[in-house]
Amino acid sequence: TYDFLLVFFSPTAKVGKTSLIMSLVSEEFPQVVPYRAEEITIPADVTPERVPTHIVDYSEAEQTDEQLSSEISKANVICIVYAVNNKKSIEKVTSHWIPLINDNTDKDSRVPVILVGNKSDLVEHSSMETILPVMNQYTEIETCVECSAKNLKNISELFYYAQKAVLHPTGPLYCPEEKQMKLACIKALTRIFKVSDLDNDGILNDNELNFFQRTCFNAPLASQALEDVKNVVRKNVIDGVCDNGLTLKGFLFLHILFIQRGRHETTWTVLRRFGYDDDLELHQDYLFPLTLKVPPDCTTELNHNAYLFLQSVFDKHDKDRDCALSPEELKDLFDVFPYMPWGPDVNNTVCTNDQDWITYQGFLSQWTLTTYLDVQRCLEYLGYLGYSIISEQESQAAAITVTRDKKIDLQKKQTQRSVFRCNIFGDSGSGKSGFLQAFLGRNLTRQNIVSEEHMSYYAISTAYVYGQEKYLLLHEVFPDFDVLSDTDLACDIVCLVYDASNPHSFEYCARVFKQYFMDTKTPCMMIAAKSDLQETKQLYALTPLEFCRKHKMPPPQAFTCNTADAPCKDIYTKLTTMAMHPCYCMFTALAHARLRCMCTCNRCTFCHLQNFINSELVQTVKAKLYTAILSRHVTQADLKSSTFWLRVSVGATVFAVLGFAMYRVLLKQR
Repeated sequence: TYDFLLVFFSPTAKVGKTSLIMSLVSEEFPQVVPYRAEEITIPADVTPERVPTHIVDYSEAEQTDEQLSSEISKANVICIVYAVNNKKSIEKVTSHWIPLINDNTDKDSRVPVILVGNKSDLVEHSSMETILPVMNQYTEIETCVECSAKNLKNISELFYYAQKAVLHPTGPLYCPEEKQMKLACIKALTRIFKVSDLDNDGILNDNELNFFQRTCFNAPLASQALEDVKNVVRKNVIDGVCDNGLTLKGFLFLHILFIQRGRHETTWTVLRRFGYDDDLELHQDYLFPLTLKVPPDCTTELNHNAYLFLQSVFDKHDKDRDCALSPEELKDLFDVFPYMPWGPDVNNTVCTNDQDWITYQGFLSQWTLTTYLDVQRCLEYLGYLGYSIISEQESQAAAITVTRDKKIDLQKKQTQRSVFRCNIFGDSGSGKSGFLQAFLGRNLTRQNIVSEEHMSYYAISTAYVYGQEKYLLLHEVFPDFDVLSDTDLACDIVCLVYDASNPHSFEYCARVFKQYFMDTKTPCMMIAAKSDLQETKQLYALTPLEFCRKHKMPPPQAFTCNTADAPCKDIYTKLTTMAMHPCYCMFTALAHARLRCMCTCNRCTFCHLQNFINSELVQTVKAKLYTAILSRHVTQADLKSSTFWLRVSVGATVFAVLGFAMYRVLLKQR
């Protein structure tokens, strides 16, 4: 609701302020005019700008100065009415009313003022020559309208300009004294230009201009209209048009032209479509849409359309096409942000190339991490990039998928999630940080050159499980045993890291497991880090292997990042698999604990089968089958004979059936 406070200069002046209000409402000149009209609300459907309007009439004869100050502070726009045939009323605009209004408003948030020259029907001349210097002196004056309440001249235009002064104010956009666009407006329009420049070549081509036009005004530009716009820019701005496309300089000139010609609504329509409020700041509702709700035990992930958008953003700024973003390219990408969102620790959180530049995979991984840990921050970042506009979605919330409750995944023994969290526990010096960095393909040599202040407690990359690409998020938990929070304990899999060369390292892992995870359904894996060093007996009641067997965990996994090349990533695939299929992992752990095998590991059913295949009996059968079927000379005619291939098929089938039957017999005996 907008309050239009109409003020006149003195009770004896009779400038016709109240008559204007009554003429607007009744659409006829009132014969009897009170000192003050009652408060009036005009519905939205009868106003030019389709907004409800609340009109307040102030009368010095009936109201106090305190009430005047209160009405000024509440008003969105003020109409000062003077009589065009009364010079004293014009002089009082500058001598009394504007200073009074300024004294009751903040300097940084001036209320727009409309000067209304009433009784134009009584004179043949215009008062504009007298009023123009006043308008140039006071920037808060939006415009001046001459009208007549008696013959209804310009009455509706008066209220149209009053609404326009509120909805499309000049003040935030343009400085009349300097005849220049204000810096905040230039900054906002520059971001809009960069977001609309889909190929990042510094020029808006015809396709980009048409997309921009449809986005803001729901209609494309005709070819001739597009050429006319370019010709206007060519005539007035050097380098405003380049390669038949509109440059940033030309784009800004067009908006200056709109403002100077009184078409503020064009620029404001563009600004508001791209999320800006009246102070030229991105609106909170634009950056943080309220439609996204995340229930407990659910996680947030980017959907397919969001990854396609981010891929286009990456390609747009990867100018040298090396599948990595240099510091300059990354700075250019984040130029549409009010601040730099990524610090130097990001380079130690995701994959980088040999020059320590963030790769394409690392770029997507960092966005995945932000979405998982802080979805509101992700929505904010997508807002700066213009996701909802470029992707033609209602808001950034359309980029987010909220996963179903983890309890449902466990009940159905399947999951639709793509991001899995692994919390890393271990005593100080156990090798947790090295384990994180090894996931990013960095051996000990590369890790040693990373400064300690740039180290990250997170690492995220992809792992393939049964041919599916999944994200594994590793989080190093601070080794303070007594202050573990719910966030430290909430994860899909627990990784307990101990230093195999330190006899006191395993005890911490055992304590953490027994206190926090022994009675939960969260799968756990023990990692024997620094396996390149000489293994030392752990000073604990049970050995790590015995501890794992007792608590139905997989055996400790040897790991080292002290390698010549990138460390092996098999262990991370195992972690991702366990996180995806916790029920299967519990069954496997049970098999490890209860089955005794012929192999040296004594852990798994797979080892049973491996030993059986390598047994002397199977090797003898294999040799005889090979001799009977394939050892003789195979001619070209044999390869074309169906009889030959039938013999091969029969032999392979017999071998498979005999092998499976013998395996079942052995397994039953055990």
